[in-house]
Amino acid sequence: MNTIASVAIGSLMTAADYQYFDYVSTFGKSYGTVAEFNFRSNIFKNNLVKIEEFNADPVNTSTVGVNMFTDRTEAEMKKMNGYKAAEKQGNYTILDDSTLADAVDWRTKNAVTPVKNQGQCGSCWAFSTTGSVEGAMAIKTGTLQSYSEQQLVDCSSSYGNMGCNGGLMDNAFKYIETASLELEADYGYTARDGSCSYVASKGQGKVVSYNDVSPNSPAQLKAALAISPVSVAIEADQMAFQGYTGGVITSGCGTSLDHGVLAVGYGTDATAGDYFIVKNSWGASWGVNGYVNIGAGSSNVCGILSAASYPTE
Repeated sequence: MNTIASVAIGSLMTAADYQYFDYVSTFGKSYGTVAEFNFRSNIFKNNLVKIEEFNADPVNTSTVGVNMFTDRTEAEMKKMNGYKAAEKQGNYTILDDSTLADAVDWRTKNAVTPVKNQGQCGSCWAFSTTGSVEGAMAIKTGTLQSYSEQQLVDCSSSYGNMGCNGGLMDNAFKYIETASLELEADYGYTARDGSCSYVASKGQGKVVSYNDVSPNSPAQLKAALAISPVSVAIEADQMAFQGYTGGVITSGCGTSLDHGVLAVGYGTDATAGDYFIVKNSWGASWGVNGYVNIGAGSSNVCGILSAASYPTE
């Protein structure tokens, strides 16, 4: 007898049960035991309630929904939020923000690689780092290449990073100043900690230095985005982010930084106002094709204005 049938017999099916069965089928979920199936079912149903409450709240200018993570525990989700907050040293460069364009989107200028997937590894910081280096190098050379997150996971511990247990984009930039990044094709991602196997002769992604963006200033982050994609840190442990399906997040996500992502531009929504375009590293089936729009107001939505930085070439 299959797991679904054994659970259904002797009990009345609810609408949430049917939604869960559809979820299991749609996302190809597989659970080894009835106990695991029921455990995940309860998490899923609790998250359904949160989703309905969020979408019913008129203050929210974004929407949330079911995705591949709706059956995950909070602890499991936290494993992917590997940004380790640290006090910035203040390596700030004040940028001219007096003549900003109305909108910027580096995806349209061949400076952003396809959305990647970090898997169950707290390496978000590495993906944020490679994204900004990929953008800066593409702008400089005219060629967009995908660089190795695994190299950062395996090789940058002496700069304060801890592989799948977390790290900082600034620490990764410091490492790359001394060891150029190999291509993804040469040093592939495994989603787990490994021994450093860097080959210097294959290094192509360079960082001469890096700049921290002046915090709490939407205009300064926009000015940085006029130069290149920017590594940013956000709080990602709330439903507003984890279940994001559309619109502009302007509330419900907090400012306790725990996740590294990549800002690739900005724009304006008729209802929600200005927003930043953010590339995540949870695969293209998350969010809107792997992306999320986060409000660009002075309220520092999701903490996006707190710890932004970008490499120089």
